[in-house]
Amino acid sequence: MYKFIRSVLFLFDPEKVHHFAMHWLKRLCSIGFTRRLLQQKFAARQQPVRLWGLPFTNPVGLAAGFDKNAAYLHELQVLGFGHVEIGTVTPQPQPGNDKPRLFRLPKDKALINRMGFNNEGADMVAERLKAWRQQHPAGTGMIIGGNIGKNKVTPNEYAYMDYDICFRKLYNYVDYFVVNVSSPNTPGLRELQDKDALRTILTHLQEIRAGMPLRKPLLLKIAPDLEPEQLDDVASLAIEIALDGLVATNTTTTRSSLNHEASRLKAAEAGAGGLSGQPVKEMSTAVLKHLAGKMQGKIPIIASGGIFTASDAREKLEAGASLVQVWTGFVYEGPAIAKNICTGL
Repeated sequence: MYKFIRSVLFLFDPEKVHHFAMHWLKRLCSIGFTRRLLQQKFAARQQPVRLWGLPFTNPVGLAAGFDKNAAYLHELQVLGFGHVEIGTVTPQPQPGNDKPRLFRLPKDKALINRMGFNNEGADMVAERLKAWRQQHPAGTGMIIGGNIGKNKVTPNEYAYMDYDICFRKLYNYVDYFVVNVSSPNTPGLRELQDKDALRTILTHLQEIRAGMPLRKPLLLKIAPDLEPEQLDDVASLAIEIALDGLVATNTTTTRSSLNHEASRLKAAEAGAGGLSGQPVKEMSTAVLKHLAGKMQGKIPIIASGGIFTASDAREKLEAGASLVQVWTGFVYEGPAIAKNICTGL
């Protein structure tokens, strides 16, 4: 059934389809009867994972970038996700890059995006999260992660201040944080993956956290394009400063893993942007294995990149991940993806 629906939706602009589909899911979930029907259909099998003291109902989450503004938490909970990472959130609202900025490569089950951290800003997101928390106290139900970044106009030397603002404004409302320095769609952002720049940002946030009444886990999301030496730097820094976890990985800037000529032509037409989906799967798993080997279980890892099926998720878990996240897989496999992966696991 979803394959037919997908074939129709794929006739239209990807970004418009995203908003259209989530708008109608929200409408359906606003009606008690249809909400209960959807919950029965898409409820994922309970496979509890306790990590950082947080009770994840299952290991399958939704990666950052899908619900940038915490606008669809109720609806995503209905679809059975064990956690949802909202964002990337920046201090000030920003429109993101010019459209079109999201492209499908169906032959390779991939997407290219150059969204550019389009979001409504930390204040608006915090208000929505506050309303969510009034119904769902922290640590109960679906776990919420807060993925935070810097505004495009903020120079890198002041980036730590943007992360500071988002961290403080969202602190009371999310269960964990992810520092995003790995998106390829904000100019210069990936330069912050340098070890010294990372230390500045992460230790600053740890200092803020030390003054908070409740300790929230702090994670770092990295790119799949880092060289082994850079990955070693990330691993050693994570251990040195006792980082709570890593997310591996973000999207890639390479196009070499595309297998079909139609995809390569579409990618050339699309231009710059991060590639996600099946073409990033092997790269992401290689990074995951490298980091897991270096850190020897000292730092938990959330795996993201090319996860469509239970087999894909199992591969990530066996490679050293504690949890997995989907995004492009959600687009291609449909709303039952969390249920299907949990059933297969």
